[in-house]
Amino acid sequence: MIKIGLTGSIGMGKSTVAAMFAELGALVWSADGAVHRMYEKGGAAIAPLTELFPEAIVNGAVDRPRLAALALGAPEKLKKLESVVHPLVAADRETFMGAAAQSGARMVVLDIPLLFENGSERLFDIVIVVSAPAEIQRARVLARPGMSEEKLNAILAQQMPDEEKRAKADYVIATDQALEETQKLTARIYADLIGAPSPEG
Repeated sequence: MIKIGLTGSIGMGKSTVAAMFAELGALVWSADGAVHRMYEKGGAAIAPLTELFPEAIVNGAVDRPRLAALALGAPEKLKKLESVVHPLVAADRETFMGAAAQSGARMVVLDIPLLFENGSERLFDIVIVVSAPAEIQRARVLARPGMSEEKLNAILAQQMPDEEKRAKADYVIATDQALEETQKLTARIYADLIGAPSPEG
């Protein structure tokens, strides 16, 4: 089973590329998806976060904007948040990997935004970085509801610069082109890794 770590900074298009790998036949896991499940009513993170950040819990679920406002730019609070979330995410990832191995999957793709920052690259056979120019990245992120320059800058401060990520990657997938071109590149990489004929022959 080929284990691929898919990463890239905020707004680079990781989710789009992950979906392309899923369409090609890879089993895909998303760290953000795991966090969303944990933050929902009844999720694994609700009880510990109610203790730490009660004002971020609304109707039994985590209000992500409230939680972000509390933790971003506050190192001690961010550390407490990570001490709860990171082990839960790791456990969810291991459950996924176990199920994938049992199913006989040929390739798994794990979408992990902070892969290099957390030293997780050692867990994978191949690391793919999704990238786009900074001006495109900023435009995409600032178009999101509730996003601001201040919040974006705080998020970027937690992330390794894109140039460094690209230098560490086995493959780079650019998303500043037509969607069809990104799909073709993703398909070529998939075929290369899986040992199948390229879609283009």
